[in-house]
Amino acid sequence: MQHATYETLTAEVADPILKHRFGRVWWLALGGSFLFLLATIAAIGWLFINGIGSWGVNSTVVWGYAIASYVWWIAIGSGGTLISSILVLTRQDWRHSVNRFAESMTLFAISIAGVFPILHLGRPTYFYWLAPYPNTMSLWPQWRSALVWDFWAILSYLLFSIVFLYVGLLPDLATMRDRAKTQAGRVFYGSLALGWRGSVRHWTSLKTLHTTLAALALPLVTSVHSIVGLDFAASLMPGWQETIFPPYFVVGALYSGFAMVLLLTMLVRWGQQLQSIITVNHFDAMAKIILTGSIVMTYAYATEWFLAWYGGSQADRSLVAYMFTGDYAPIYWSLLFCNCLLPQILWLRPARRNLPALAVVAILILVGMWLERLLIIWNTLSHDYMPSLWRLFHPTLSDWVLLIGPLGVFTFMFLWFLRLFPAVSMYEMRGLCRNEGVA
Repeated sequence: MQHATYETLTAEVADPILKHRFGRVWWLALGGSFLFLLATIAAIGWLFINGIGSWGVNSTVVWGYAIASYVWWIAIGSGGTLISSILVLTRQDWRHSVNRFAESMTLFAISIAGVFPILHLGRPTYFYWLAPYPNTMSLWPQWRSALVWDFWAILSYLLFSIVFLYVGLLPDLATMRDRAKTQAGRVFYGSLALGWRGSVRHWTSLKTLHTTLAALALPLVTSVHSIVGLDFAASLMPGWQETIFPPYFVVGALYSGFAMVLLLTMLVRWGQQLQSIITVNHFDAMAKIILTGSIVMTYAYATEWFLAWYGGSQADRSLVAYMFTGDYAPIYWSLLFCNCLLPQILWLRPARRNLPALAVVAILILVGMWLERLLIIWNTLSHDYMPSLWRLFHPTLSDWVLLIGPLGVFTFMFLWFLRLFPAVSMYEMRGLCRNEGVA
């Protein structure tokens, strides 16, 4: 942000949107992601016609890619809000360049995550049974069901994410309204700005509300992903019935969320030429947090191994041995490499400031965290208390489409967000310029 003024900073962020400076790369990416969107819709339609028998689930491994993807996507979303709220409350100035990515990422990831539990229902058209409604049919939700917990966790978190993102957007929407050259642009951004004038009263109310929401986000995000962890920990299955699961899932959300934010920041910085706003120092700071997350995740894995040995349960010991030597052992070793070993290169300052190296680390962390969610399901269900029921999961084409397709759906929504709204918080960056004494 060297030598930036209020005008140049605002122009750098707003002009690509208002002057339609989105070239061939954006259109190609949008077209490619739209194909993935169509594939996802087709896979969901095929599922509704043929049922979940079109997946690789069986009588033993009753959860497959869908639930693993659900946990992965909700972790990405939880990590986004957790990142933004923590950085707000700790008053980290460098967050101004990345918090918008984190908050928008949360909204899209949670929207995708909420679809998977519904798809996994035997009768997805009756998903509304998960919510309380007038008891005219003498049917109440099963409050002991993890599905009911997930319904309320996702719904409350989705609503909160919309409010948190929208509140932070208000001053920038007013800026876009004032800079728009067309009547349609002024009407669109003006209606969304809700009459923002930038008065002292407006700024005071905004700061109070935004800080309050950030404070509320911490317990909300912690409870949401703890509930996801309790989906497993509340059972009696070996490898799941562990008290470490709720905090372990929260740390995993922060870890994978930061990896996704890091990757999105790189792409937006390159695509919109924001090198003067998003500097190498931002990536260095995010890399340090990712390194910390890797250390905590490694400790969590080691704790799981130790408690299985120390507890003396034959089923738990057998499961840990199966992780390292069983049918899914190559996948387990891969996730340990991605989540524990590879991020240790971030101890080196040149690695933290090397963007291609950081991109590789971030992508492999996201892969490793998805493999972890997958093996939490596969290892336990394939190797529980009854050897006579041990069997493997074999994914089908429908599984693969519903695994890869939502990545395109996320990209499609994120590209449109970048096309319509500022990628960086302009008013917060202008405040940073003022604090640094920039005219």
